[in-house]
Amino acid sequence: MSHPEHSPDDQPDDDPLSAIFGGQVPPEMREALESMGLTNLDPAMVRQMQAQVQAMMSTSDDSAIHEDLARDTARGVVAQQGDTSLSDRTRSDVEQVVQVATLWLDAVTDFPPPQGRGTALSRAEWVEQTLPLWRTLTTPVAEGVRAALTSAMQQQLKDLGEGDMPVEIPGLPPGVNPAAVMGQMEPMMRRMSGAMFGAQVGQAVGTLAGEIVSGTEVGLPLMPDETVAMLPSNVAAFAEGLEVDAGEVHLYLAVREAARVRLFAGVPWLGPQLLTAVQDYARDIRIDTEAIEQAVRSADPSDPEAMQQALSGSMFSPEPSPAQQSALSRLETYLALVEGWVDVVSERASSAHLPHAAALSEAVRRRRATGGPAEKVFASLVGLELRPRRLRDAANLWSALESAHGSHARDEAWAHPDVAPTAADLDDPLGFVDRRSAAASSETSLDDELEALLRDEGEAGPSGRA
Repeated sequence: MSHPEHSPDDQPDDDPLSAIFGGQVPPEMREALESMGLTNLDPAMVRQMQAQVQAMMSTSDDSAIHEDLARDTARGVVAQQGDTSLSDRTRSDVEQVVQVATLWLDAVTDFPPPQGRGTALSRAEWVEQTLPLWRTLTTPVAEGVRAALTSAMQQQLKDLGEGDMPVEIPGLPPGVNPAAVMGQMEPMMRRMSGAMFGAQVGQAVGTLAGEIVSGTEVGLPLMPDETVAMLPSNVAAFAEGLEVDAGEVHLYLAVREAARVRLFAGVPWLGPQLLTAVQDYARDIRIDTEAIEQAVRSADPSDPEAMQQALSGSMFSPEPSPAQQSALSRLETYLALVEGWVDVVSERASSAHLPHAAALSEAVRRRRATGGPAEKVFASLVGLELRPRRLRDAANLWSALESAHGSHARDEAWAHPDVAPTAADLDDPLGFVDRRSAAASSETSLDDELEALLRDEGEAGPSGRA
């Protein structure tokens, strides 16, 4: 079958390929696309593909995640969930609830209140405020996926274009060099990768926005400016079926959120350590190139949605590297310590005021045990199960330390990462308490000896005689 030559002058104003790609299409690429039937699309399909291609092309080659597409996708997911704007009354109620929670926490912890105010957020508002950090956390993975996708496409077309016997590719006219087509399509593939991962991030964050009850429930400092944020719509959904007054549920969850934000604010090294552990894990992730190559072979290159669906499965190598294992150990330990501390402090703050505090604590524990929203998000984005597996051990450690030395010693253990509990300490909470006791006793003894020495020198006077 022969294919006529095309020049810019030959392309009519209603040329679907020019409409889809926003301008002139190189001849070799045009022949390939025509043979795929892209010139016979109805106007509605042309407009749909035009929007998809424009989304891909609107990001620079250096952007591994199409941020605008991520935001639009997340907001679209939120809109499907039925997100509504919050009334002034609701915002005022949440602010008062956070103020009460703050007063209760003042009595049980040495950490001062965070600088941020209590605020109510709609799901869309939570997306807007947290998406920049999600993008930062997932960029290392997006870069790896983009490199693997481009490499898989290059290698596949290179293999097909080499050899003594020319290989005819379905959809490409005879005689067209696949490598030449790849050279023209590679920039688009890079943009497509950014768009696909942006859509995936948006889908995950939008889904999370429909489940999370407070700003930092995932255990990471996602909110800017030490804000204590609650999502009233999701709190109401969580309260359903608990047989506890909704106001009490809101107060209990506000205590937990205010405690977590207070901890991040009072321990400046903690938030960066958590985020660094996530990024270290993501940075060393190994992409399953065989799975991507299979997706590239099976997906229709003219259908971006089909390509995205093909690549949305398991893209990650199942075995973590040594660097990932180290990052995962740090992450799981810190997450457990954070949530264990929040459990203990929230119980101390709320038990005297809320009659169902114990039942609500158990409801939160069940929610985590079944795999919370954070776990689903990270499993889809970085192949990581973000679950504080040692939570009960951490709570026991903080309780034991508090019982032995009081709340001051419990909070003082966060003073520096070198003195904070480790994964080994979670295996032996009582041993950690004993070691802290011995260290405190040694410090007291040294202080007493120094004070006595200074007192003796003062009494002896300059000449050394009494």
